[in-house]
Amino acid sequence: MSGLDTIAALATPAGAGALAVVRVSGPGALQIAGRVFRGRRSLPESAPGCVQRGRVEQDGAVLDEVLLTVFRAPRSYTGEDLVEISGHGGSVVAAAVLRAVLAAGAHPAPPGEFTRRAFLNGKMDLTQAEAVMDLIAARGEASARAAAGQLEGRLGRAVEALRGDAITAVAHLEAFIDFPEEGIDAEGGRALLERVDRLHGAVAHLLSTADEGRMLREGVRLVIHGEPNAGKSSLLNLLVGYDRAMVSEIPGTTRDTIEESLTLRGIPFRVVDTAGLRESSDPLELEGMRRTRAELELADVSLRVVDVTAQAEAARPNAREIRVLNKIDLRPEWVPGADEVAMCCLDGRGLEDLVAAVIARTDLSTLDRCGEVIAVNERHRHCLAAAQNYLGEARRSLQRADPPELTALELRSALAAIGEITGAVETEDVLDKIFGSFCIGK
Repeated sequence: MSGLDTIAALATPAGAGALAVVRVSGPGALQIAGRVFRGRRSLPESAPGCVQRGRVEQDGAVLDEVLLTVFRAPRSYTGEDLVEISGHGGSVVAAAVLRAVLAAGAHPAPPGEFTRRAFLNGKMDLTQAEAVMDLIAARGEASARAAAGQLEGRLGRAVEALRGDAITAVAHLEAFIDFPEEGIDAEGGRALLERVDRLHGAVAHLLSTADEGRMLREGVRLVIHGEPNAGKSSLLNLLVGYDRAMVSEIPGTTRDTIEESLTLRGIPFRVVDTAGLRESSDPLELEGMRRTRAELELADVSLRVVDVTAQAEAARPNAREIRVLNKIDLRPEWVPGADEVAMCCLDGRGLEDLVAAVIARTDLSTLDRCGEVIAVNERHRHCLAAAQNYLGEARRSLQRADPPELTALELRSALAAIGEITGAVETEDVLDKIFGSFCIGK
């Protein structure tokens, strides 16, 4: 499909609803829409932002009564002429309108094509384009706020500032290499080393937010573990709000992991209930315990459920662990210590205290800090890690007093890795991977 093709797609979810929107974008958007739309005035003569009421017709038959909005290039989402046809919701009528537009000369839009064109036409950088899908897929208020900040350009501006510093360093060093007779200062020695150190530190700061980004996108991995019959499954049911896991007095009932998604105070979580840990010769129970240990290795936060009516464990929690002292209704005199929460999973007593302790342990409370930047996906992390490695090599090259050409090579590589984040340096396969994950119509 040529970049000059006019594309069309349904921009709202399929199925019953109040409205369905068919989006048309490209150089022929107004002409193609005009072939099926009957309103008071000709679409090519419509002013930007004009909204008309009319009908969509095909072969003389009325398909729907609609509102049609015109957006003129470059002041549109894609940067091209764009038309949105808002009709009645419902899969049959929306599909009929879309078929009419395609029959009039538009091409079906592949996933992400509208946002891809917005990027190619300079309406947004790659971090903002990715934020569009992150905002749509947000699983909690914190995820949505982070995506909105990235869509507004917060991460892009931080990356472009890094890129500007890297360009300055490369340009100065290469000018010295190419024109030695001009007497240009090589910004060598300590001055260039300090610039590289600043770049390295700024990249490291962005990299340090990658775990926060992963948790916002995928959910904080919260693993429930402990001995059999301590109340692990009861705790899972209490957190999700319904009987997700079977509860039994028979030890070893849970043989496999059970995972559920939920939101606590605007933050997405993936809660995993695991098999109880104890001595056993049962092959199935042993496999369940192996999976429990594997889940604990991946946990962002773990909840170690302890039955306070049994002999209390003396082991102290690790840095990611909170001890949940269950059945506190039977031992009301028990006073929880640091990193411990007293609970009764049957009646919900202590649940708010547990939620507060979990939220505090996630380290995501910093999201509301003014100016906080979140590197929200794996692609950003990969680019930043590559840039960090190249800057480290440039630093070592300067310390060894290598020829300036070697240092410049590492700095150029760092510059390319940084530029790939926003799309200042782009490759077709990167764009295909990003926009291929979008929904059709966006």
